[in-house]
Amino acid sequence: MNVRTTIGIVVLGAGLVLAGRSVMAHHAFGAEFDPNAPIRLQGKVVRIEWVNPHTWIHVETVKDGKPEVWMVEGGTPNTLLRRGITKDTVAVGTELIIDGYQTKDHSLKRANGRDVTFLDGRKLFMGSSGTGAPKDGRDPTEVPRKPPGQ
Repeated sequence: MNVRTTIGIVVLGAGLVLAGRSVMAHHAFGAEFDPNAPIRLQGKVVRIEWVNPHTWIHVETVKDGKPEVWMVEGGTPNTLLRRGITKDTVAVGTELIIDGYQTKDHSLKRANGRDVTFLDGRKLFMGSSGTGAPKDGRDPTEVPRKPPGQ
């Protein structure tokens, strides 16, 4: 093998390894979250992560008088940007009500967020579309199904 071929194989191999890592990091809703475990969280935002493959809002709630910080997964930054949501839409310190679904491992303080409601009543849909999440009517991109015969 000549040097060019060897370098080409190394570069291709590195590219495949890196691509595999990003694919493994992304998952369908059903791989991690429980569609039978809806959850409602209320608290102040303590941290926001605007990263691929998902955005995260960290919210401090209070349970039995003790603070808990929950990680709430949202859609990809690109998906949220297309909906008009930017990383400045929700600021650290903002109190929110978040409806979503808990992870399958209920011991974790992690959820998939669907609706984010500000205390003044404004709502945002922060969920991922087409990931296997329950068709609960919250996703504005869902096409309503017509009953057969209509």
